[in-house]
Amino acid sequence: MKLLVLTIVVMIAFAANTVLNRMAVFGAGWSPASVGTIRLASGAAVLIALVVILKGPSALKMKRGALLAGVAALSLYIFGFSIASGRIDAGAGALVLFAMVQITMFGGAVITREKIGAFRWIGTGLAMTGLTVLLLPEAGTARLDSVGFALMAMAGIGWGLYSLNGRRAGDPIVATALNFAFSTPLAALWLLVEGGWGRGESWGVWPALISGGITSSLGYALWYRVVPRIPASVAALSQLSVPMIAALGGLLLLAEVPDLRFWIASALILGGIAFGVYPAKSRK
Repeated sequence: MKLLVLTIVVMIAFAANTVLNRMAVFGAGWSPASVGTIRLASGAAVLIALVVILKGPSALKMKRGALLAGVAALSLYIFGFSIASGRIDAGAGALVLFAMVQITMFGGAVITREKIGAFRWIGTGLAMTGLTVLLLPEAGTARLDSVGFALMAMAGIGWGLYSLNGRRAGDPIVATALNFAFSTPLAALWLLVEGGWGRGESWGVWPALISGGITSSLGYALWYRVVPRIPASVAALSQLSVPMIAALGGLLLLAEVPDLRFWIASALILGGIAFGVYPAKSRK
């Protein structure tokens, strides 16, 4: 039960992070590079402070291979997602992102010879169908941008690899702190090349800071705590709930009433996740 609660909290944090990122970029007009740099820098500051307070400075160390892999995958995700979000429709982007996360993480599960039963494949199919029902109507009216598509696919691969890397990263808070800290200079270089600092309304810094200091950093640290304790295919499947939660959060913030399509899609997504996860637990 504790693991289930942690997983739900992480999915909510991921969804909140999506909403906050869109508020900063599309609501306040900040550049993707600015928001990405703020997210990583604020997240690194919060997590390093927590590690130093709770464990001492000497705890800030991890295996070089896991660190390099984590920094590379996280940077790939931040770079691809931040730029692609401004080039393609949100619905199309979410479909591409989470489809690639599924492919990457299921591929990792196959490579490591994880047993993936028929129930999990069927559950994934149901959840992906629900995700399509939720988001495809938006995508159907969007202009196809091949560069945006490729960047979002790259982001999905990056996030899938980052999640898989969490299975060998060690201490979740330390690993996430170091991943964020070593990714920040790369984001700062990206910002320097783009030259987009200072654009947008001043209030946009707050959702970026909240995203970095709370929903990204602490959410990712919790995810690194959860991922080693569940199969890779279950970790991939559970993330299909994120677009649904983000859509619901956006609807609530805008005081809109969800339509019938939303509830049908939600039932398919949640039903698919339950169908794919429950049989595996019941057989233990």
